[in-house]
Amino acid sequence: MRVETRVEAKEERLQAQLAELPAVVVALSGGVDSSYLAWVAHEVLGQRVLSVTAISASLPQSERHGVEAFVRRYGLRHEFVVTHELSNPLYAANQPNRCYYCKDELFSRLDELARDRGIAAVAYGVNVDDQADYRPGQQAAYEHRVLTPLLDAGLTKAEIRELARRAGLPTWDKPAAACLASRIAHGIEVTVENLSQVEKGEEALRQLGFRQVRVRLHEFGARPEGSGLAREALARIEIAAEELPRALTPEMTARLRDIFKGLGFKFVTLDLEGYRQGSFNPVPGDP
Repeated sequence: MRVETRVEAKEERLQAQLAELPAVVVALSGGVDSSYLAWVAHEVLGQRVLSVTAISASLPQSERHGVEAFVRRYGLRHEFVVTHELSNPLYAANQPNRCYYCKDELFSRLDELARDRGIAAVAYGVNVDDQADYRPGQQAAYEHRVLTPLLDAGLTKAEIRELARRAGLPTWDKPAAACLASRIAHGIEVTVENLSQVEKGEEALRQLGFRQVRVRLHEFGARPEGSGLAREALARIEIAAEELPRALTPEMTARLRDIFKGLGFKFVTLDLEGYRQGSFNPVPGDP
């Protein structure tokens, strides 16, 4: 079977599965996976699909604006809901399983919304490739019985991008964009302040013309409560390998230093390995 035919067969399988649903709530984060799922569900079910986007301090404003433009362009039935994961101490503590508490909060809100709207099913955009990564949020999805249409159809990230490209979706080549909390080193408390610091740093990089970026936040030094000692924050900037040469010029490194010092980072570094997804995720075999 030719690759093109195989991808088309998977899309047909996806459409057939969606067609069996009376109605569905789709978690729409704004990335290529959730955007494609929301679009294809709308193509199959029309206004029986309610796409929902969670708003919290971990969602960049640029992502919210992107979602608003997307649903307006395609006429998707859509709502925003406010989530309160930062009020959960287990989330704020920022251990490696932090994403579980975020997704548990998200799916709890979506379950409530679905019940209020008389909708029996909730779905999200996990795909085949996600199974190879450490994603504790998938456990929360399983516990809430969230549907996984893209995964069930056997679609990989590359195949979803290709189908989104064929559909003309503007998100088809959008860089991966996890929530802002994923930028904060484990063990550092997730706060509105440090989420904002990271968001401003990444927005500054995009304003400089860089496309695939992450600002990873690390801290140094013990700071006993009430000591008054300033936080020593380090920005570890990840930029896609193909964009790194431009970042490493003396002129650009000086600009990056000034920008990130101005945002309150004491140390500013460029990660020479470049951008890589999930660089804070636990590595099997590590102590």
